[in-house]
Amino acid sequence: MKITDAKPGAPCWVELSTKDPVAARTFYHELFGWRTEAVPEEKAMGYTRLYVGDRLAAGLVGLMKEGQPTAWNISFHAPDVDATAEKITAGGGSLIVPPTDALDWGRFTVVRDPSGAVFSAWQPRNRRGCEVMNEPGSLGWIELATRDPRGAVVFYREIFDWTVTVGEMYTQFGLDGRDFGGMMDMADQFPPEVPPYWMPYFAVADVDLSAERAALLGATVTLPPTDVPDGPRLAVLRDPQGAAFGIHVAYQES
Repeated sequence: MKITDAKPGAPCWVELSTKDPVAARTFYHELFGWRTEAVPEEKAMGYTRLYVGDRLAAGLVGLMKEGQPTAWNISFHAPDVDATAEKITAGGGSLIVPPTDALDWGRFTVVRDPSGAVFSAWQPRNRRGCEVMNEPGSLGWIELATRDPRGAVVFYREIFDWTVTVGEMYTQFGLDGRDFGGMMDMADQFPPEVPPYWMPYFAVADVDLSAERAALLGATVTLPPTDVPDGPRLAVLRDPQGAAFGIHVAYQES
């Protein structure tokens, strides 16, 4: 991820909604070393902040709705979340949670893009989002899996003004050419019942050791450690409650 500042359109937060917050806190603490801190306000409904050292890396919360899946959700910075929600619906997306205040932290909306992939837009107030990225235990990349890559390019360009770099095997998204994520064409690689989705990748010092440790902690390794041509070594996992996420070797500047 070449962009880590909270500029409009950039990924700025990652949050796990899970059916078993206690077990999830234990799993991710053991895997990434995250320090957990429960938000004391009653209105926070048990929200947990997850830290790499003293820097905020992610959030964790219990399921809020009947039928809500256990999943990681990615938020993108939106200076005016209400205006962004209007653009999303005008562009063919739909609102799951309309623009809503989150205490004094910020304002957000949870949406589906036209193909069905879920993400959030976040207008920060007292909480701008992740305080660390690209380092071990923090968000390092995001990826969209979709059956309509052409439609996704049009939609996200319109909503967030992303730059798009189309490669032979992979398309990358960025801002002003600084890439932060990519897109995979689901095509025939996934069963038809699997919906499009956004997925976070977390940076780690050693992909093989982290994947092995995750498996020992009860995770499922859906893609074993793999070297990507012209990319990092990575793996894809499902935590013990079923939330999908990736890991990749942390980028080190030469």
